[in-house]
Amino acid sequence: MELHQYLQRLLPEQSPSELHISSITGDASNRRYFRLTDISNSATTVLCIDPGFRGRDPRSYPFLVVRDLLAENGIRTPEIFRHDSETGAFLLEDCGTDMLQDHVTAFPDDLGPLYDSVIDTLVHLQSIRGNSSSVPFSLSFDREKLMFEFDFFITHALENNHRATPSAQDLEHLRQQCEQITTLLLETDRFVLNHRDFHCRNILVPEGTPVIIDFQDARMGLPQYDAVSLLRDSYLELPDQRVGELQLRHWQQLKDRGLQNTSFDTYLRLFDIMAFQRNVKALGTFFYQVDVLGNRSFAPYISSTLAYLPGYIERQKELQPAGNLILNLLDTYVS
Repeated sequence: MELHQYLQRLLPEQSPSELHISSITGDASNRRYFRLTDISNSATTVLCIDPGFRGRDPRSYPFLVVRDLLAENGIRTPEIFRHDSETGAFLLEDCGTDMLQDHVTAFPDDLGPLYDSVIDTLVHLQSIRGNSSSVPFSLSFDREKLMFEFDFFITHALENNHRATPSAQDLEHLRQQCEQITTLLLETDRFVLNHRDFHCRNILVPEGTPVIIDFQDARMGLPQYDAVSLLRDSYLELPDQRVGELQLRHWQQLKDRGLQNTSFDTYLRLFDIMAFQRNVKALGTFFYQVDVLGNRSFAPYISSTLAYLPGYIERQKELQPAGNLILNLLDTYVS
């Protein structure tokens, strides 16, 4: 469909000639975003074209279901003004372009209070309860999901990567180790709601207030999952001292809300193991984006993500066989 056809469906009362339309750089998905500026008054909205929404029932579509859930529980997200499942389009509130990544880079003094606020928002999100038979509570980081992500990494970072030369024995051994690591992360009695991609590019900070986006893949998992996404972020490395302070803040708030009854040492152990899984998953995504889709904007984040692994390996012996093998096979990417 042409862009004007989406606009006719969502904004029949307004002519496209009355709008200035500019493309917005999206994420690693197949969604497309456009900023619509009303020429008469400079008011802006965002058009999102989501092929996955086309033909779906809005009442059960995860993006709408999760957005309503978060909004009902006081989590700030962009408002949805209109949607059209026939074309797969949304008209969204424009919350600006000030991502957490950009804001902290431009204003490093805000690192302290802003990340405190984001951790508070995260714990608020992780406190939300719901029906285990309904999305997002019916979804989880179960064995199938975690191993899918490990296998995606093995396929795109190792098997299909001409700069890596794994043997069949290497791949078999690595997959066995990934199975063992996955088992360590299946403590379902500790599962809480997770955003699933809670990094600095999915948090906007208009006027310094966190606004959460890209939340449609929310699911149940260890509380460390989202904390890892934020604190061991492929796109923005935080000082170790600040990471430690934020880990403590997250753990303490989980305890205060009755979501965690473990020691801080146990929290940190699971944090490292979860961080290993999450970073390896991210590496699979980056290699896929670069080598399969030709999107080289993700290439710089391969080495920065690999740089996290030695710390986890040093602290957690269960990660050493898989971690050392990955680092050896991808040694040309280690800076």
